Amino acid sequence: MSHEELDFASFYEASRDDCLRTVLAAVGDADTAQDLVAEAFARAWASWRKVSRHPAPRAWVVRTALNAGVSSWRKRRRDRPLLGEDRMPATADGPLAPMGRDLITALQGLPERQRQVIAFRIFLDLDTAGTARVLGIAPGTVKAHLSRGLATLRNELPALQEQENP
Repeated sequence: MSHEELDFASFYEASRDDCLRTVLAAVGDADTAQDLVAEAFARAWASWRKVSRHPAPRAWVVRTALNAGVSSWRKRRRDRPLLGEDRMPATADGPLAPMGRDLITALQGLPERQRQVIAFRIFLDLDTAGTARVLGIAPGTVKAHLSRGLATLRNELPALQEQENP
């Protein structure tokens, strides 16, 4: 393998699960999240020289996955029933297991922008400015969505709140 291939393989192994959890938190559907992350990593490999120099390559992958999701949604929105059947099942396994069923369900109830902000701030550990840059919104908007989303999650997940405050 070349140095470039080894570098990408290392990045992929170290980032795959975090990116998947982040996209899952943003889109709320496990199968869709896996497809979007796979597409984003394929695009990252195709542009690896550029992506490897990006200040936050994991954020680049996640943003690319979310953009691919928007494009896909726009193409198929007229063909999809609005019955909620495409929601993620109440169980998670593999790299999604650390999130837990209750958290996944609670995240699905949040508005899309709040899910995205929480995904970037919490799951990818980006700062406010980095999250704002990636999502193309103002830092104050990031703070507002994060505050509202976390408040909703605290109300939805009282067990987690009790664990935070023993």
